[in-house]
Amino acid sequence: MTQTQTQPRAARRTAAQQMIIDCDIHNVMAPGALEPYLSNRWLRHLRTFGSRQHSGNVYPKGSPARYDAFPPSGLPAGADLGFMQKQHLDGLNVEFGILGPLSGSGSQLDPEFSAALSAATNDWQIKEWLEPEPRLRSGMIVPAEHSEQAVAEIERLAGHPGFVQVLLVARSSAPLGDRRYWKMYEAAARHDLPIGIHYGGGVRGVPISSAGWPSFYLEDHAGMSAAFQAHVASLIFGGIFDRLPTVRIALIEGGFAWLPSLAWRMDRHWERFRDEVPQVRRRPSEYLRDHFWMTTQPIEEPHRPADLQKVFEHLGGTDKVMFSTDYPHWDFDHPRHAFKVRLSAEQRDNIYTENARAFYKLPARVDSL
Repeated sequence: MTQTQTQPRAARRTAAQQMIIDCDIHNVMAPGALEPYLSNRWLRHLRTFGSRQHSGNVYPKGSPARYDAFPPSGLPAGADLGFMQKQHLDGLNVEFGILGPLSGSGSQLDPEFSAALSAATNDWQIKEWLEPEPRLRSGMIVPAEHSEQAVAEIERLAGHPGFVQVLLVARSSAPLGDRRYWKMYEAAARHDLPIGIHYGGGVRGVPISSAGWPSFYLEDHAGMSAAFQAHVASLIFGGIFDRLPTVRIALIEGGFAWLPSLAWRMDRHWERFRDEVPQVRRRPSEYLRDHFWMTTQPIEEPHRPADLQKVFEHLGGTDKVMFSTDYPHWDFDHPRHAFKVRLSAEQRDNIYTENARAFYKLPARVDSL
């Protein structure tokens, strides 16, 4: 985590030298931003009845942004493209940035309204972010809890070059290997779209803790990796990767140092109970190695920085680790300060650009959409 908001001159020089592909940038809606993209029917619905979701903790959290990310225009942090271009894309030499709007558009209990809000969010992204700025790509927002509508939105926009993944959230109504989500994965696989699973969400009012709702934000923030572990286990033991061998998953803002120990635990239990899941034909760690990528922010920071290299060894290398900043949130990671351990030139190339380029199938240079 980089807490320093104003970087020293030497850090700015280093950022200018290091091209990055940032796999987690949050574009934010200003009040009323979606209204031009909703039909009259759904605009009336929004104004008359408003949102209908389960109560419970949601993400983004209140006042999430670093103080210097609020633009002079008065818009919320992350809502002003021009300011983001100057401060972040230009300032940190971002070759490509992957947007992840966390608006909750896909979390409505009414499936048709959820679909309408998801489509409006995606159309807003195209018009106001992807078309004006060729360095940006985005996650596609879908009503993930409503299979038919989610598939329809994937089919509607899968040919658009600006969308490079289907974006889900970690707080879902069931572990993401559940069969209720399979048609959505099948649609994504048909169009070679990876699945991004991002920290947070308020989809079904489901606590991230198996013991119930946390009392403190700190519990919620530190404990979110447990939700990611549940999804990884569910996807592997549910058998989705034998059914859809081209599916690839990005774990976004969930950390990654917990992955080796989870792999060891899953392998040992699979050896003893594999008869329960005959659809799992290989060791769980092999599926984990073949199908999962992870972003760096919030990177684990061991007391002995060199221990991070041990984590990379247990992961089988750095070819599945992708750099992210989480701009403009408070725990933003500056590329100059994210790693407290020295990286080799190969590791830097892998993490800062090439792994994401391969995962998202990005070109070697920025092309207009």
